[in-house]
Amino acid sequence: MTILVTGGTGFIGSHVVEDLLKRNYDVRCLVRKSSNLQWLEALPVQLVYGNFNDVDSLQEAVAGVDIVIHVAGVVAAKNREGFYNGNVVATKNILDAVQKYNTQLKRFLHVSSATAIGPGQNEKPVDETTPPQPITTYGESKLAAEQTVLTYADSIPVTIIRPPAVYGPRDTATLSFFQSVNRGLVPLVGFSPKKVSLVHAYDLAGGIVDATLSEKTKGKVYFVGSEEIYNWQQIGEVTAKVVGRKTIKIRIPEFFVMGIAGISGFLSKFKKKPSVLNYEKGKDMVADNWSCSVEAAKHDFGYRQKVSLEEGIKNTLDWYREYGWL
Repeated sequence: MTILVTGGTGFIGSHVVEDLLKRNYDVRCLVRKSSNLQWLEALPVQLVYGNFNDVDSLQEAVAGVDIVIHVAGVVAAKNREGFYNGNVVATKNILDAVQKYNTQLKRFLHVSSATAIGPGQNEKPVDETTPPQPITTYGESKLAAEQTVLTYADSIPVTIIRPPAVYGPRDTATLSFFQSVNRGLVPLVGFSPKKVSLVHAYDLAGGIVDATLSEKTKGKVYFVGSEEIYNWQQIGEVTAKVVGRKTIKIRIPEFFVMGIAGISGFLSKFKKKPSVLNYEKGKDMVADNWSCSVEAAKHDFGYRQKVSLEEGIKNTLDWYREYGWL
């Protein structure tokens, strides 16, 4: 069986590629001429070049594969158009390429985000029945991409996965938090506990592949995260234990976080590359409940959290040290 992975050069995508190779699948990766291939160059994968803005350029990528796992997406953009082009238009175009060049595709798995639903509005974790209320343009674009995928469900077997916060080797998003704890400071946003589902990249990659291969998941949407719900103080304490040093908790007022995020976003307008930290990202950071239920994934395709928080943090810190990131 040959499986195409988009976004295989990135953090989550590269772990999906490795999980597939461990299961002895043939893996094809869609890349750009400008892609950094550092996580793929030592792996036995077929590289195919294409452009998400050009349906016909995707023919070589999608033709003849059994499955497409679409991880690629845009997490930072300077405007709404950038998010929608990278997350909605790109997704529609690869689905159109499948319809045009591979009518026998067995599954199209789309990797979305918990931001498509938004944070929980009460103490309970969100689940697949929670009405979508995204609070950022990024979240809105991921929801629109999900809706686009589902419009193809009559002709292409589709499945959607919504990861919450993800960490692990190669991750840059949570790197600054781990760097702070390694220096003896645990930065905490606001003065209320902030609930979060935090999934290790190994668990997420395994869940994505298991969902892709299951017959029960056709036409459905799933959260794949941690079975346990954490808060950032707890995560900081476990990280300090792994690092082996005493730490000081620093509470950062929410208005200060929003101010810094807003300034970062404003300055980003004058730079070539957009900043991940902007006013909308600040809204994500101050939300009280980013937890999600994985009961549906457990029921339908046997998902389980295999990497404990302490084990996952140790694994991540060891990798950061090995590669000189910490």
